[in-house]
Amino acid sequence: MADIYLEFEKPISELRKKIEELENLSRNSQIDVSEELKALNAKLTKMTKDIYTHLSPWQRIQLSRHPERPYTLDYIEHLFTEFTELSGDRRFGDDHAVVGGFALFRGTPVMVIGTQKGRDMKSNVFRNFGWPSPEGYRKAMRLMHLADKAAVPVITFIDTPGAYPGVASEERHIAEAIAVNLRDMFSLSVPVISVIIGEGGSGGAIGLGVGNRLLVLENAYYSVITPEGCAAILWKDRKFAPQAAEALQLTADRLLELGVADQIIKEPFGGAHRDYLKAAEFVGKALASNLSALGKLSGEKLRDQRYEKFRAMGRFLTVESGDEDITAAVEK
Repeated sequence: MADIYLEFEKPISELRKKIEELENLSRNSQIDVSEELKALNAKLTKMTKDIYTHLSPWQRIQLSRHPERPYTLDYIEHLFTEFTELSGDRRFGDDHAVVGGFALFRGTPVMVIGTQKGRDMKSNVFRNFGWPSPEGYRKAMRLMHLADKAAVPVITFIDTPGAYPGVASEERHIAEAIAVNLRDMFSLSVPVISVIIGEGGSGGAIGLGVGNRLLVLENAYYSVITPEGCAAILWKDRKFAPQAAEALQLTADRLLELGVADQIIKEPFGGAHRDYLKAAEFVGKALASNLSALGKLSGEKLRDQRYEKFRAMGRFLTVESGDEDITAAVEK
């Protein structure tokens, strides 16, 4: 179990420490405190259930960014065999924020690609904190074209706050790289399944997310902008990020209601970082069922389904007359 607690988890952490202290006291002094421990454990169970069943959008975002949350390489380790990593975009270099290669999923050949963060400062610098650069998207697309030629499904894992916005990234045409991915992913003749495992931020996420199925982990998010970025634009202050998280409708349940996500993948109680094996089990089950369904479709139907899926996204209000009618419709 993870030993890093977020701010809203502090009451759980403090109560667990009290229980541990009482257990140590009982062992060292031979005092029977079984009744007290029973009461505290019951309180801990109730508190934990109350906290995790009433999470706000901002709290879910904090869980999606938990430093011990499983990343792409963790899921690859637990779900795939014979993973052969492929590197480079054949144009500029290799982006370590994006990993990918051929692998076997329950005996079936697939191409697995995903964004990757680091665990500490050294690995985060190596992975550019999970911010892909243009060569990362070009590498991903190169591997997808390779998968298309090999007639194997593509599975993408997404966990990024967005594409890297630095000057060097702009000089190497980050917008063009993402745009090409959006165009070319629609043309693939193999099943494409995208899984939001943590953060799904902006074009950085959709550059790997044009799939026949979009699966979202219970505590992951998918949004046109991070809450902090939204707060900086609308309120001129990042401290309003919790309010922005509410307004952006970016949690898994809302994404499913709005038709953006196709399925929510449950997580171990308290978040995916609490139990990697269980989290991988849930993801593996979802991948297997969706691969089975998509495997029955022809290349043409897969392309058509992908196109229609994205064309159907969004909701529109039609107002016939007057500013008052527009205001009433928006408020409604």
